[in-house]
Amino acid sequence: MWVFEETLPTGEKLSEVINRANENVKYLPGIKLGKNVVADPDLESAVRDANMLVFVTPHQFMEGICKRLAGKIRDDAEAISLIKGMEVKREGPCMISSLITELLGINCCVLMGANIANEIAVEKFSEATVGYRRSRETAAKWVQLFNHPYFMVSAVEDVEGVELCGTLKNVVALAAGFVDGLEMGNNTKAAIMRIGLREMKAFSKLLFPSVKDSTFFESCGVADLITTCLGGRNRKCAEAFARNGGKRSLDELEAEMLQGQKLQGVSTAKEVYEVLNHRGWLELFPLFKTVHEICIGRLPPTAVVEYSEHTPNYSLVEGSAQYF
Repeated sequence: MWVFEETLPTGEKLSEVINRANENVKYLPGIKLGKNVVADPDLESAVRDANMLVFVTPHQFMEGICKRLAGKIRDDAEAISLIKGMEVKREGPCMISSLITELLGINCCVLMGANIANEIAVEKFSEATVGYRRSRETAAKWVQLFNHPYFMVSAVEDVEGVELCGTLKNVVALAAGFVDGLEMGNNTKAAIMRIGLREMKAFSKLLFPSVKDSTFFESCGVADLITTCLGGRNRKCAEAFARNGGKRSLDELEAEMLQGQKLQGVSTAKEVYEVLNHRGWLELFPLFKTVHEICIGRLPPTAVVEYSEHTPNYSLVEGSAQYF
């Protein structure tokens, strides 16, 4: 396991403590890791000779990591990404699985689902979804590696659909957190989640017409959306942001509340907004648009429900596919 090296308040190196105590004392305290987990602060050393690579880092660091790994991994290596987010480039959005394939020249599946980490760590039952492209055999290997009686994994041939579900749900979770912070109640939160799911589906199918409707009913879809809007760090920080009337920035709250972990929803909301703005789709996605504008202070948290006064035309048709 590659570990970005940090010095703990005790003066010890994080990787050394993980290897001595068999526990990630900073990010997952109180949970003993498997004895076969070895923390290595040297990225090249960690991946050397590996034929299966699991990527789990904040998405904003992935391009740099892949560039460091280029030419350093086996030609026959297979990858899987658990990363939520996308890179927005001049030519358009690039999913993290595609970035890995493009920069490393290897196949990349994805794993997403209703998976709050600390609940899985104490072996509470949950599900997850592997998204794969073409090779069912490779998907079966990943399912075999991850599947466990308390962690049920299924596979679907829809990398983009699975990955976009995992990415976009964090934007909706911010909206749910704003609703919680404003104490608007469960009816409002349910409405925001439903509208959010609708926008997730429409955005995904506009970007990738191959995305399957059925994917949104897998663990990576509606289940992940529900759990992230009920728990998770995006909802938590957004609630605190709304309670403070937006007077404390999300960056400040992230640093205070997450002990070094990253909010994926804020950066993803910005990336989604850039795509919508570039393609002239902003008015078709009022919730996504509003969440970003709340995050950057352009709108107050109360705008999370006020946007609905401007009802978009949801009969958008591109080609022969109607998305709503």
